[in-house]
Amino acid sequence: MVLRTIGIETVDALADLCCTNSIWTIDLAYLLQKFSVKFSYYTVTLGANPNYSDETFYKDQLPTDVVRVNKLFREVIEAGISIWCRSISEEQISLLILSGKYVAIALVDQHKLGRSWVEDVCASGLGDSGPGYTGHYIVICGYDTDEDEFEIRDPASSRKQDKVTSRCLSEARKSFGTDEDILLISLE
Repeated sequence: MVLRTIGIETVDALADLCCTNSIWTIDLAYLLQKFSVKFSYYTVTLGANPNYSDETFYKDQLPTDVVRVNKLFREVIEAGISIWCRSISEEQISLLILSGKYVAIALVDQHKLGRSWVEDVCASGLGDSGPGYTGHYIVICGYDTDEDEFEIRDPASSRKQDKVTSRCLSEARKSFGTDEDILLISLE
């Protein structure tokens, strides 16, 4: 979705370019770099977090991914990829999106993002006893200041566009398993 937004149409074999079925944000960063896309990568963890080994979502693939992902992180300087090891707030994201110069790819917990459509579940703070973590990427492409909602494109949704409250996006983005990974893609 992002590559087409910035005018890159030849995206048929993206999975082949990543050389893996277990896609991490670092894989997306290398992919963007291959297409000479200008972006900033923010994360709170440099490498594969071994604490995720008990998460069902990571359990089967993590032993293999740790070696591959950590190698990619070690080679970022040679690849020309800059990574900022810090969190970025929803307020900062909203300002960047409102500038019209950026869209973002965010790693979220799909279950927590899905709860956003039932606002009182989010407001009540329920859900930590729900299903385990499921990593999922969305594109953040707009922000409504009056409603404090982000416009997103979700490849798992049948809707052309969705909106999610800032609070629910924050909860889904900062969930254990996401490392708060976000790629801010320059539209210029």
